Amino acid sequence: MSTATSLDQSLLYPSPLKEFWQAFAQNNGALGGLAFMILLVFCALFAPWIAPHNPSEQYRDFLLTPPVWLEGGQWQFLLGTDELGRDLLSRLIHGARLSLLIGLASVLMSLIPGILLGLVAGFFPRLLGPSVMRLMDVMLALPSLLLAVAIVAILGPGLINTIFAIAIVSLPSYVRLTRAAVMGELNRDYVTAAKLAGASLPRLMFVTVLPNCMAPLIVQATLSFSSAILDAAALGFLGLGVQPPTPEWGTMLASARDYIERAWWVVSLPGLAILLSVLAINLMGDGLRDALDPKLKNAQ
Repeated sequence: MSTATSLDQSLLYPSPLKEFWQAFAQNNGALGGLAFMILLVFCALFAPWIAPHNPSEQYRDFLLTPPVWLEGGQWQFLLGTDELGRDLLSRLIHGARLSLLIGLASVLMSLIPGILLGLVAGFFPRLLGPSVMRLMDVMLALPSLLLAVAIVAILGPGLINTIFAIAIVSLPSYVRLTRAAVMGELNRDYVTAAKLAGASLPRLMFVTVLPNCMAPLIVQATLSFSSAILDAAALGFLGLGVQPPTPEWGTMLASARDYIERAWWVVSLPGLAILLSVLAINLMGDGLRDALDPKLKNAQ
C-alpha cells in the first residue's frame, strides 16, 4: 500500500530535477545548444588525443592548404592549414580548451565576489549598500571592452590577466542582480520567521535567502560565459590576450586577417567556432531561464 502511494505521489509531484529537465527539454534551441556544448567540452577535455596534429607543429610544405573539400585540399589536414603550415583543426580543438577555461574561470571569479557584495548591499541598504552600488555604477559607466583593455594594458597581456580583466568587467551585473533579488526576498514571510526563530546573520544570508536568489544568477552566469568567450577573443584579436603561438580563437583571427582574401578558411573557421559557441551558450541560457522562472512555467 505504501509503495503504491509513494508511486502515485512521484507521478503527481515529480522531483525538482526531473521537473527542471522537462521544462528545459521543451526548448529545442536549448537542447541543440546543450548538445553542441557537450561536444565542445568533450573536444576540450580530450584535445591531445582527438587532435590529429600538434597545434604548434609547422608543415612548411603545406602553407595555407585549403580544406579537404576544396581544390588542393589534403586529407592529412581536414580543415586546411594556416599561414605557417599549422593544422587548423588541431588548433581549433586546442583553442576550445582555452576559451572554456577563460569563460569558466572568469565567471567563477566574478560570481563569488558579486554574490558576496550583493548580499552585503541588500542586507545593509543604508550602511554599506550605497557605497557598493556607486562603485558598481562607476564600473558600468565604462564600456566593458574598454575597461578590459585598460586592465590588461596595466597588468600586461597573458592568460591569467585576461581572466582577471574579464572577471572585473562582469562583476557589476552579479552585484546588482544579487542585491535586487535579496531586496525582493527580505520582506517574505519565511525570512521574518527565520529572524524570529533567532537565525544568525550569516545563516540568514547564505542559508535562508541566497538559495532563493540563485535562479537568476545561474542564468546570468550562463550568459556571462558567452560574453567572456567574446571578450577573450576580442582581447586576443587586439594582441592583449593569450599570446601566440598558443592556439586561441581570437589570436588565430588576428594572425590570419592579412590572408582573408586568398585563404578565407584561416579567418572564417575560428570566427565560426566563436559564433557557434556563443550561440549555443545563449540558447542554453534561454532554456535555463524558461526552466528556472516560475512565472514562465506557470504561463506554459
